[in-house]
Order: sequence, then C-alpha cells, then structure tokens
Amino acid sequence: MRLQNKTAVVTGAASGMGKAIAELFAREGANVILADLNLDGAEQTANAITANGGTAKAVQVNVTEAADIDQMIDMAVDEYGTLDILVNNAGVMDGFEPVGEITDEKWDFIFEVNTKGVMRAIRKAMPIFLEKEQGVIINTASTGGFSGAHAGAAYGASKHAVIGLTKNTGFMYANKGIRCNAIAPGAVETNIGSSMTNISEFGMERAGLTHGLSPRSGQPEEIAQAALFLASDDASFVNGTVITVDGGWTSAF
Repeated sequence: MRLQNKTAVVTGAASGMGKAIAELFAREGANVILADLNLDGAEQTANAITANGGTAKAVQVNVTEAADIDQMIDMAVDEYGTLDILVNNAGVMDGFEPVGEITDEKWDFIFEVNTKGVMRAIRKAMPIFLEKEQGVIINTASTGGFSGAHAGAAYGASKHAVIGLTKNTGFMYANKGIRCNAIAPGAVETNIGSSMTNISEFGMERAGLTHGLSPRSGQPEEIAQAALFLASDDASFVNGTVITVDGGWTSAF
C-alpha cells in the first residue's frame, strides 16, 4: 500500500493508461479522482474500483476548459481534504501531418489538450502543494517528445513542450518538496488512435519507418507501474526528468 491515505487526480482516466493508473493507485491505497471527457467510462472505472474496496470518484472534465480543471482539483480537496498526486495523462494524437500540412485549428487544439491543459492543472494544484510543502506531478509525455519521427508536427511539438514544462517545474520547485516527472511511453495498446482524423499519407509513411523498429506494443498496466514508482516515496530523489517506457524502442537511435 505505497499510496496509503494519498489523494490522486488522474486525467484521461476512463480508458487506456489513465484507467490502469487509477486502478493501480487505488489498489495501493490512494483516493482517486478519475477525470475524463467520457464520464460514463470514468464512472464505470470508479464503480469497479469501489466494488473492489478502493476509493474513487469520477468527474467529467474537458482539459481545454480552465473551469473544468479548477473543478477537478477542487473536487479532490472537497472530497478527500487535500491533493497529493496529480497525473496529467489526457492527450490526443494528430493525424501525422508534417508542418506543411498542419492547419492552425488542429495545431491549436493539439496544444490545448496536450500542453495547455497540463500547465493549467499544475498551476491550479501548485498552491496546495506549496502550502503543505509536498506534492507529486506526473505528466504523460511520449517518445515523440524527444523524437521527430513518431507522429506529426503538432503532436511531437506538444509533447516536446510537456517535457520542457516538466523539467522547468521540477527544477523551480525542487526545494519546496514538490517533484515533477514525465513518462515517455512508446507504442502502447490504447484507444488514442480514435482521436486521429484526416491522417496524412506522407506523414504516416515517414513515421512508419521508425514504428517498424518497435520490439512490441506495451500494455497500459506497464505504464501504470512506472507511474506508481514516480508517485511513491521510492522515487523521492527522482525529479525533473523523463522515464522512457518503450520496451527498448528508442535505444536504437
């Protein structure tokens, strides 16, 4: 029970990696707020956690809306008295568009979800963490956050920005008892592909050159184990860095 009496917020918790993280955190003793645009999915997961003896509540959150993010953090405090762990996992893919094909509208949407939503959630949680001089932030980045070959221009740039935000936050608040790290998953079996529209043939062909080198697809539960490590006291000296969880894919380049 490595997270006993801790309160965690997990975004994108209705499915995939977010769901696996929420379920594992609950098994390890945490009170979990499951935030997702898909309220039905979040409620189903929360109900399953509760049925198994855990503590969880679902909330509908659109991470592009500042008011929704504020409500999400406030709910954790109202329900459980505080916030200890923030997992910024919600994200969307682009359509593998290179810069010559991306539209302003799609660029802005990808950044609103993948980057600005992360910033807003951290900003909202920070006064709570500062007051208690303790807090853990875990951001889901991507191997596309340090590679130019794993998605399109917008997704890659948005995840590079998440890594930059992670490192800056980890450094800035290191002497305040706050840790901020990121996980860079490789190919993981989730439904993020459902967010892809107007896929670029050219971009997909180019990215496919590296995708073929991935030794295997990961499972959401394997990402959840990395998140548990970062959330726990086992990672007390791990701050401002990125843990790559990709089965050895990016060790090739």
